[in-house]
Amino acid sequence: MRLTVNGRNHDVDAASDTALLYVLRNDLELNGPKYGCGLGECGACAVLIDGVAARSCVIPIEGCEGRNVVTLEGLGTREHPDPVQDAFIREQAAQCGYCLNGMIITTKALLTRNPHPSEHEVLEALRYNLCRCGAHIEIVRAAMRAAGHALEARD
Repeated sequence: MRLTVNGRNHDVDAASDTALLYVLRNDLELNGPKYGCGLGECGACAVLIDGVAARSCVIPIEGCEGRNVVTLEGLGTREHPDPVQDAFIREQAAQCGYCLNGMIITTKALLTRNPHPSEHEVLEALRYNLCRCGAHIEIVRAAMRAAGHALEARD
C-alpha cells in the first residue's frame, strides 16, 4: 500500500485495516502523533488528512491511500516552525506536552478553514482534545495568537 505522508510517498507493508497511527509511529518513525486512548476520543493521535484533523488511532490505512496525510513533523521544521507551532512555543502552551500534537493539528485545521476564528470558535474546535495537565488557558492563547489575535492576561 502506498501512503503520502508529509509530502513523501511511502510503500507500507501492513494489513489494510492497520490503524494509521501504528504505521506512522512504528514504520515511518514519526513521533508527533501519540497513542492516547486508542478510541479516537482524546485527540493525541491527530493528523491532517487532506487538511482535515483526523484521529489516526481509528483510521485504517486503506482509507488513507491516495490522500495527503500531514503529521506534526510535516508542518514545519525546528528552524522554520509553522505559525501555529510558533504560537504554541511563544505562549509556552504545554506542561507535559502529550496533548500538544492534537492541539496543534486541530488548531491548524481550524485556521485552514477559518483564518480568523473567535475565541468561542477556538474553544469549540479544541473541546474534544483532552489535556490532563490543565494548560488550557495557554493553549487557547496560542491558538488565538496563531489566528492573529492577542488575549488579555486573566487572573
